Amino acid sequence: MTKTEMSSQQWKEKGNEAFKNGEWKEAENCYSNAISLAEQCSSEKSICHKNRAAVYLKQKEYTKAIQDCDKALEICPNDPKALFRRCQALDAMERYEEAYRDARNLVTVDPSNKTIQPILARLHEIVQERLRVNSQINTKVSQMFNLAFDLKTDTKNRETSMNNLLVLAREKAGAEVMFNEGVVKKIHTLLKVEKNDEINLACVRIIAELCKDNVDRTKAVLQDVGIPWFLDIINSRKEERVNAAQHCMQVVLNSFSGMDNKPDTKPNKELCEKYKKEIDTLLTCLVYSITNRTITGLARDAIIELIMRNIHYTTLSWAEQLIEIRGLQRLMEVASELEEYKYESAMEITSSTRTITSVCLARVYENMYYDAAKAKFMNAIDEFIKDKLITPDIESKVRVVVAITCLLLGPLDVGNTVIAKEGIMEMILVMAGTEDILQQKVACECIIAAASKKDKAVAIINQGINILKKLYTSKDDSIKVRALVGLCKLGSSGGSDATIRPFADGSTKKLAEACRRFLVNPAKQKDMRKWAVEGLSYLTFDAEVKEKLVSDKPAIKAMIELAQTGDQSVIYGVVTTLVNLCNAYDKQEIIPEMLELAKFAKHHIPEDHELDDEDFVNNRLIILAKEGVTTALVSLSKTESHNSRELICRVFNAICSQVELRGIVVQQGGAKALLPMALQGTAKGKKQAAQALARIGITINPEVAFPGQRIMEVIRPFLALLEQECSALENFEALMALCNLAGTSESVRCRIFKEGGFQKIEHYAYEDHVMLTRAATQVITNLMMSPEVLKFYEGDNDRVKYLVILCEDEDEETSMAAAGALAMLTANSTKACAKIFDSKNWLESIHYLLANPNKSIQHRGVVVVLNMISSTKDVAAKLIETDVMEILMALTKTEAVEDKTIRELAAKALETAAKWELIKKNIEDLQGVSNINLDDSAAVE
Repeated sequence: MTKTEMSSQQWKEKGNEAFKNGEWKEAENCYSNAISLAEQCSSEKSICHKNRAAVYLKQKEYTKAIQDCDKALEICPNDPKALFRRCQALDAMERYEEAYRDARNLVTVDPSNKTIQPILARLHEIVQERLRVNSQINTKVSQMFNLAFDLKTDTKNRETSMNNLLVLAREKAGAEVMFNEGVVKKIHTLLKVEKNDEINLACVRIIAELCKDNVDRTKAVLQDVGIPWFLDIINSRKEERVNAAQHCMQVVLNSFSGMDNKPDTKPNKELCEKYKKEIDTLLTCLVYSITNRTITGLARDAIIELIMRNIHYTTLSWAEQLIEIRGLQRLMEVASELEEYKYESAMEITSSTRTITSVCLARVYENMYYDAAKAKFMNAIDEFIKDKLITPDIESKVRVVVAITCLLLGPLDVGNTVIAKEGIMEMILVMAGTEDILQQKVACECIIAAASKKDKAVAIINQGINILKKLYTSKDDSIKVRALVGLCKLGSSGGSDATIRPFADGSTKKLAEACRRFLVNPAKQKDMRKWAVEGLSYLTFDAEVKEKLVSDKPAIKAMIELAQTGDQSVIYGVVTTLVNLCNAYDKQEIIPEMLELAKFAKHHIPEDHELDDEDFVNNRLIILAKEGVTTALVSLSKTESHNSRELICRVFNAICSQVELRGIVVQQGGAKALLPMALQGTAKGKKQAAQALARIGITINPEVAFPGQRIMEVIRPFLALLEQECSALENFEALMALCNLAGTSESVRCRIFKEGGFQKIEHYAYEDHVMLTRAATQVITNLMMSPEVLKFYEGDNDRVKYLVILCEDEDEETSMAAAGALAMLTANSTKACAKIFDSKNWLESIHYLLANPNKSIQHRGVVVVLNMISSTKDVAAKLIETDVMEILMALTKTEAVEDKTIRELAAKALETAAKWELIKKNIEDLQGVSNINLDDSAAVE
């Protein structure tokens, strides 16, 4: 029967039947059909709205429940059921005053309703308490306003008052009171004249707290202060102020999109559609501000980072719109700026600006996932370069080459396409060969960036090697160090293969020594030291260079100090050098058969240097950790570049491979830095970060390593390591870490279940791999403490049967874990006790446990038997039919059992059987007890 063939009444009755059966979605659909067919303003329509509201309550969709109740009450005012259900929904949403109103109205309409009485009493208490608290908050807010916004008040008191207002703004009630008292307009007025940095900072943070998770307040704030105000407050030379303003603008975008600041946040599509105009306006203003000549370099960086975080398809998916409004050309304008080259219309930039812009360009290109979009991207880049080269003056050439370098450091494919265009490489080489310092500098940087792949390196070796050698003889250190890096990069084109040397023997060490002199010389500018580290990042493929560098404490210290500055432009050089020192790069797996085949075919076979043996690598890791490399990695991890974050994760993971270094990583903030990188970034980066966290979780108490909410957030990365494409070692370490997590608290165990962890873990218990089976079984044992697990084992499946089989596993640790899990399961589930008999060899497993020479396994076996006998008379009777009672009797008597607890548990099991009247109380009369040899498990079988 189709929808049109059924009446509204029939749909309603069908919905009622589905509701009784707990089929909420079916009930919702039926009531929706009934509503669409019912006459307007009829009592039948009102009933259907009420019924659908009940379904929404069951599904915890409280807003929809309230909307249905509103419609029902429009038709039938003061309807008791509609009032009651709306009251329930409002109560669940903590809208207590409105819920209390409905409860009072319901009592007036239906005084005999006993269900609402306790709810009314509870809501009355809550409302009264909130009134009392709000009254206190009103008084506090009034007092703080008088002090904070009065310019005549002592500055110290004003600072304290403003910080108190910030604390109040973080509370729901406090934020509401402050907003209603007009704090936004007060702050807007104050910031026009306020000179105190502490007060300005608190004001910006208060606005952020008011906008957090509240669309109505956010809209009101934008209406009161306007978008230009946000751009004004971010325009500062004080980093803390810029960060606060950036956070405030992100909160505004989050409120309109339903996102939050967690790494794996996703936007709410309905909200994004509803507030599309506001989101588009905000992002458009940010894009236009990129090239604003009046803002500071710090503000420019913060705005580009904001755009980068919000345009990706996993967030607000705004990349294509950015290209439509010519945002790509604006980014390229910033990319073409040089910090040290000033001209009339120059923008202020920082040492990190070009790096951040490169990452942003790469992020935009990531979103060009179809050919037409990629073509638009390339057209915009080509248009920018053509516009610049229309007037071929020196400034235009310099800016084009600087922009191309930025592309090569960001969307590499785009950069390579541009540099391959006719005349571009020739122009760069001509500039490198001039006597002009600026042209030499930018050309050198572009050549370095272009030699990123072997084919490009070969082309540049052929065309530019002599130019680089000539530039290396320059008297200008800034040119010399760049030429040095170019030579280093070309000299490392053989990678870690010890048999390939592009330059003459000894050249690599000489280049490394030259880089070292620039790095450790405190008289050199930071820019030159940065280039020196980049040179080492190429040379440290050579094992001899690694060993010499890691034993050079001043050089290591200088490199770490450079990293701790947080300068985004030093990231690549420092982190790549560290990756090489730790041998944390991907290594190709060599299959012996393929190796022999390659030798036969006379193909070149890469060879590792003897200084790259495991002992040397481990020693380097220890030296780096003790020199404070973790603090450097934590500073650098703030980058938005996913590729750089992957490299950072590789170093972290390499350090965490050493058990004795894991405590240092946690102490210096490594675990906190790793967590967001394990949730967001490249697939390899997330895997490396997750493995590092797992290694920490194995060695250190999870509650110490991952305090507070972090212990919940770390579950997802661990579960991600339980995928089939991960290595057995990654699987094993993730299971071990999850085992420790599962032993901490019930809330953690529930979160593991919620994330679908139980099924993933269970899969590895069936693996034909001793260590994986053992680890998975140990996790299950700890999870068995949760009531949630009973649902899995009591269901219609073979889980209990398999657990019984695992009790007889050849691996003693696996057997012990399985027996422990079975002991806990049978203690909490009568149904599971009966399901043990589903196993064909259940009796052999019981024998194996009870007569096991390992006292821990034997103890668990006795507990399982005791639980089974205590569960039901039927289960106990089935056990009595076997020789289990005789074994228990022997356990209470034999001197071979030294553990007093085992004897007591066995005796208790016999007493319980006697209570069921299955055996005589005088159990000493049992025959055959003295003939059982508990020292020989074969005798029991």
